[in-house]
Formats: sequence, structure tokens, C-alpha cells
Amino acid sequence: MIPEHIQNRKGARSFKDLNPEVIEYLNAGKIQTANLMEWLATDQLILLKNVLSEMNKMDWFEEFESPVLMQKKRSANSDVKIIGQTFGILSRESVLYEKLRSHTSDVVRSWSCWGESLHYDTINSLMTTMRSYAADAHFGVREVVIFASKERMNEDLQTSINILSSWTSSTDENVRRFAAEALRPIGVWVKKIATFQEDPKKGLSLIEPLKSDPSKYVRDSVGNWLNDASKSQPDWVISVCKKWEQESPTKETAYIIKKAMRTINKK
Repeated sequence: MIPEHIQNRKGARSFKDLNPEVIEYLNAGKIQTANLMEWLATDQLILLKNVLSEMNKMDWFEEFESPVLMQKKRSANSDVKIIGQTFGILSRESVLYEKLRSHTSDVVRSWSCWGESLHYDTINSLMTTMRSYAADAHFGVREVVIFASKERMNEDLQTSINILSSWTSSTDENVRRFAAEALRPIGVWVKKIATFQEDPKKGLSLIEPLKSDPSKYVRDSVGNWLNDASKSQPDWVISVCKKWEQESPTKETAYIIKKAMRTINKK
């Protein structure tokens, strides 16, 4: 049983405030991270040893340890990617990924996302599998799935647009948010999408169905998508916002428009 004070904790605001007991539970894979600080503080190699031990795969450990330690500049993001992709190279066994995908630790589920992302040749099959990660209850996994799939989606952009456009009608706000967030023209820590920077209307089907979404989480992504586009095509963004303002006079749409216009309004 996880103690109540651990289950009900608030994430530490700084490394010096981290509770060593919490770190112990995180490294054991017994709890999820509560915020970015805990995610950064998790020792992924210790966690990996515990996970491999649970799966009777400790003989694999060196395959992971060497590339992690050989990095010129380690980071939590790069560790997740290397460990996840190493899983992907070592095994395609469905039982293994069922265990990783359903693990208590969000970090382990992030490894699983990267691992499974290597196993699909087409964007359709990739996105079918990535959807469960896009719907994950943890913010960290929902970000990792973007890193693990965006470059592939950009390589087959029209197919990706078609798939994600259908996701905008999902009842799951996390899936709807992914539809808008995954192919942002600029995004955060991912490659820019030149096609959308030059002609953002090609991505309109990703955001127009969400122009009055009830979820703030979704609305933030839609507003950010348009704000990204405004940095190269401000006139187009202005025209879209004016159109939405007339078609959808709701407070939700007004919120998106304000967010979308923030760079334009600074000029």
C-alpha cells in the first residue's frame, strides 16, 4: 500500500524540496510523477533495473545502460527516448508492451510509447497504436507521444491530417487536444512544419471543429496552433479569427481568439 501522504502529495516546486521518500517510490515504479520536477528527478536507470527485474529481463540492462551513459549531454527527455527505442529494438513481443503500456509509472509508459513507435511502417498503423498514449491520463505521456510521432506524421502530412481530423470528434478531451497539438506549425521542442508555415489553411480541419471546445486544455492548443501560424501568416490568422467570431459568438471561441492573436497584438 502507498502511504496516503505520498498518494495525496503536491509536486515539489524545486529539487531542494523533493521528498526522498517520493523519489524512492518513483524509482521503484510504484507511483506516477506529480509534476515536471518529479519527472526530472526520477533516476531512469534505477527505475529500469526494477522494471527489467519484474519482467525477468535483467540480462538486457547493459543494452540500455551503455547508450544512456554515452550521451554527451543527458536529459530526462533523451533518456526516455533512448530507453524506449532500445525496448523497441530488442522486442516486438505484445505481452511485453502490454506490461509497459499499463505500468503504474508514467515514465515506463513513455518508454513504451517510444518503443512501439518503431514497429509500424505506415502512418495509419502508427497512429492507431499512438492513440492510446495520446489518451493517457498523465501529462508526461501525452507530451512524449508527440515527440515519438510528429516527425513521422510530417513525412506523410496529408494522411496524418485526415486521421487527426477524425479525432477532433472524440469524446476524450485528451484525444481532441492531441489532434490540435500534435501538428502545430511550430510547437515546442519539435521540428517546425514548413507546409503549415507557408499555407496554414491546409491544417484548418485540425482546429476548426474545436473552435468552441468545452475543454480549456483543448482550447489552449487551438489558440497556440493559430498563434504559431500567425508568425508567418498573420493575415490568414486574422481572417480565421474574424470568421470564427461571427460564426461562434461564445466565450470559448473568444478565449481561443485572444490566445491566437497574442503575437499579432504585440506588433
